[in-house]
Amino acid sequence: MSLNEHSMQALSWRKLYLSRAKLKATSRTSALLSGFAMVAMVEVQLERDHNYPPGLLIAFSACTTVLVAVHLFALMISTCILPNLEAVSNVHNLNSVNESPHERMHRHIELAWAFSTVIGTLLFLTEVMLLCWVKFLPLKTDSQKNNNTISSGEAAAIASTCIMVPFGLVFIVFAVHFYRTLVSHKTDRQIRELDQVIQLQKQLNHRAENDELKAAGHFP
Repeated sequence: MSLNEHSMQALSWRKLYLSRAKLKATSRTSALLSGFAMVAMVEVQLERDHNYPPGLLIAFSACTTVLVAVHLFALMISTCILPNLEAVSNVHNLNSVNESPHERMHRHIELAWAFSTVIGTLLFLTEVMLLCWVKFLPLKTDSQKNNNTISSGEAAAIASTCIMVPFGLVFIVFAVHFYRTLVSHKTDRQIRELDQVIQLQKQLNHRAENDELKAAGHFP
């Protein structure tokens, strides 16, 4: 096996292990967050005597449904692809990496990773904020209703919103910064690998020229 082929196989194995790690993290995160969302939907108890704003109930229901659907979609992708990667990675043979579908299914793996870690996490933060409004909004006494003052439940919901909105913005900024850093790292790594290939090509060309000179010296 030549040096170039060995480097290509090492790169393919590294991509295989990275894809497998992403799918494992996706499956664990999606199963956990979708389970929490379903429990929140089932266990929340609405007060029959309280007149909820229709927009709040619609937003809570829609957010929970989209959250579960996104995480289940990511979980389905990881469940379908991960066994094939596990089967190849457990075979102790360098050439077995060619049988792995991680190169062809790269876009599906990245889609599941984005759905689970980025979109799914933002939806979960929104779910927690809406759940606080649904849970604490009915906590209002008759005197507070007549005086139009902020109740303890409304204060608790407003406090959770004031905490969650900046945290969500920080999460978005971190996600963008992480993505840009990761893209920059991949670009630098590909540039270094390209330089190594160029150096290897120069060495091969130099070796070929030396062989030609030696052959010409033997046959004047």
